[in-house]
Amino acid sequence: MKNAVLIAARSLAIFAGFLMLWQAAISLFAIPPYLLPGPADVAAALWTGRASLWSNMLVTLAEILLGLGFGVLVGAATALAMTAVKPLRRWLMPVLIVSQAIPIFALAPLLVLWFGFGMASKVIAAMLVIYFPVTATFFDGLRRTGAGLLDLADTMNASPTRILWHVRLPAALPAFGSGLRVAAAVAPIGAIIGEWVGSAGGLGFVMLNANARLQTDMVFAALFVLALLAVALWAIVDRLVKWLIFWPPETGQG
Repeated sequence: MKNAVLIAARSLAIFAGFLMLWQAAISLFAIPPYLLPGPADVAAALWTGRASLWSNMLVTLAEILLGLGFGVLVGAATALAMTAVKPLRRWLMPVLIVSQAIPIFALAPLLVLWFGFGMASKVIAAMLVIYFPVTATFFDGLRRTGAGLLDLADTMNASPTRILWHVRLPAALPAFGSGLRVAAAVAPIGAIIGEWVGSAGGLGFVMLNANARLQTDMVFAALFVLALLAVALWAIVDRLVKWLIFWPPETGQG
């Protein structure tokens, strides 16, 4: 509880300092509101546009959660397949590399063309963003199982399947948890990029419309809601990972 209070106080202090620097920069350099609105203008936009921001936030949240869920399933299945069937590594490793070599900005227009302006294209964009961190971290954890554990399993005449499920998998779950944290942090990127390319709803849609009308305060308001959503999602995933994968010891001070 004490650590939670300290973290909350530290976060509020940093946020307050950021707001003061923001307002000071506007006052010092006389920046017009259409280029950089002040914190008060953004707060007013948050209040007046709260109904629209809330409904569009729910659209973006649904896209993120679906993309996160499907991306984790596909990434975990890929890592398990690469570990269980070694010849598959030659075929699946290029897929991992290509998934990172092609920017999502380049794929997003094609996804909208293939899957339409609805939710499907945004979910797939989010999946593509999180596919690599989930697969890479989980696969790395699976193949870096402690030699002592593997030797013990061999002396007990465990089959490769049993070694995978009862030795490698539990040992790799902490690495998988790290991949989930990264996925939760970057999943909103794919959804928002998909909304920017083409959509009828979502926070990215709000940003585009507001930007076209030079309503920069609403752009910042939508961005603020998106940031809160991303932080909340990461915090929930981090808490779930710590609760479900509790056996790795933590080192250092928070």
